[in-house]
Amino acid sequence: MSQTLTAQDLWPLVQKLPHDEQVRLAKLALRAAAQGGFPDAEAYRAAPPSVEEFSSQEDPLTWEAEGWEEFDASR
Repeated sequence: MSQTLTAQDLWPLVQKLPHDEQVRLAKLALRAAAQGGFPDAEAYRAAPPSVEEFSSQEDPLTWEAEGWEEFDASR
């Protein structure tokens, strides 16, 4: 059984790195975080959509298309 590592677990190792390697590690970590840590399927398993998220009932705050004709830009 694998145990999930935390940033706190890695901190003692990070402190042992020279400054330039700490900066390099930080850049790599930010790049990995920006690309998304895990695929969509895992994200939905971790935080599944609520019942209301994809509701088929009409939302009372839905944008009304009528009345905007005067703001239509001619093409």
